[in-house]
Amino acid sequence: MSIKINLAEIKATLPDNVTLVAVSKTKPNKAIEEAYDAGQREFGENRVQELVAKAESLPKDIEWHLIGHLQKNKVKYIAPFVSLIHGVDSIETLKEINKQGKKNNRVINCLLQAKIATEESKFGMSFGEIERILKGDAIKTMQNLNIVGLMGMASFTDVHEQIVEEFNSLKTFFDSTRLSTLSMGMSGDYKIAIEQGSTMVRVGSAIFGSRL
Repeated sequence: MSIKINLAEIKATLPDNVTLVAVSKTKPNKAIEEAYDAGQREFGENRVQELVAKAESLPKDIEWHLIGHLQKNKVKYIAPFVSLIHGVDSIETLKEINKQGKKNNRVINCLLQAKIATEESKFGMSFGEIERILKGDAIKTMQNLNIVGLMGMASFTDVHEQIVEEFNSLKTFFDSTRLSTLSMGMSGDYKIAIEQGSTMVRVGSAIFGSRL
C-alpha cells in the first residue's frame, strides 16, 4: 500500500482530538514529501542531525517534532524551528531549552517524559519528579518554554494488560495536571493508547512501512 493510503486509513480511525505525528526517522525526503502531499504536516524525528538536515530541505510549513532523547548540547541546533520537543527528562534540559528559546526569541513547546515502561533502557522521570518540576519555582522563571503536556512509552511487550496498565497510569497522572497534550502510542500500540486517553500518537512503520 502507498503512504497516502496508509495515512488515510489511520486518520480515519483517529478521534478528532488526537494528533497524528508521522515518525519519519531514517526515511528519505521523497517519502516525507509523499506524506506531505497527502496532507500530513506533523513529522517526528529522533536524531537532531537528521532533523536539522530535513528541516532545511523540506517545506517550511512542516511542524517538526523531536521525539528522541535530547542531549543538552544539541538543543541549540533545533531551537530556531522545532515545533514540539517530546522527551524532556530533566530540569537541566529545560533550562537549556529556555536559554536557547530566549536566544532565538521563541517560546518552545515541550513535553515532559514519564517513565512508565519496565525496561531500564527507556528514558523518563517518575511522576514525583515531574510533579516537583511543575510545582517548583524554577519553572516559573522560564519564560521561553511552555510545558504543554506529558509523553510516555509503554513496555515492548505482547501482554495487552501490561500496556493498558502503563498507559492508564500516565493518563491518571496527566489528569491531575492542567496540561493539554498526552503523547503516548506508536505503530504497535497507538490504538490501545487512544483508548486510554492519548491525544497525540507517534506512528512510523504503519505509515511508511518498515523499509523504504
